[in-house]
Amino acid sequence: MVAEADDSEDESFVIDCPVLSTERLVLRAPQESDVAELVTLADNRHVAEMLARMPHPYGEAEARAFLLMTRQRRTGTAYALTRKDDGAFVGCAGLNATDRGLELGYWIGEPYWKNGYATEAAHALVDLAFARTTVQVLHASCRVINPASRRVIHKCGFQYAGQGMLNSIAAGQVPVERYRLDRRTWTSLRTWVRL
Repeated sequence: MVAEADDSEDESFVIDCPVLSTERLVLRAPQESDVAELVTLADNRHVAEMLARMPHPYGEAEARAFLLMTRQRRTGTAYALTRKDDGAFVGCAGLNATDRGLELGYWIGEPYWKNGYATEAAHALVDLAFARTTVQVLHASCRVINPASRRVIHKCGFQYAGQGMLNSIAAGQVPVERYRLDRRTWTSLRTWVRL
């Protein structure tokens, strides 16, 4: 899932960062204690090339810059994704203010792929976005070569809205598919029936 730069300071995008709990995950603010695991999981070209703002290689300096950015953020929110059963750090997710509006973004570390964590976190963040802001439309996008992210987006009820280009730090200029989910559709899907 790609997440673009924090371009907007629209008041409707201001979200505090409450701890969210799902069936298997705890979504919480990133902490200093996450740095080592963050570096281990984020220093992966396969992950970085699917995102806009993740550099590769990714070291301690990049992790500390990410922590600082999350603390200074005035709009949107960023989360560390951790497993409930053992506290393992599995990735990050957030809601980012972009020129199109509020956008869902996420990444999961490769050892944790294919466990449904991205979908679980995405559902929680979509609910948070519509429950805590006045936005009428939530956006998401993914690289055209990322079918796993596309499945997450579809499972959350997003509808295809076209293609575009994205400037990825790790991959350069890349094509992406853009999706949108309006408040009315979200309301009808709130039970999050497993798709």
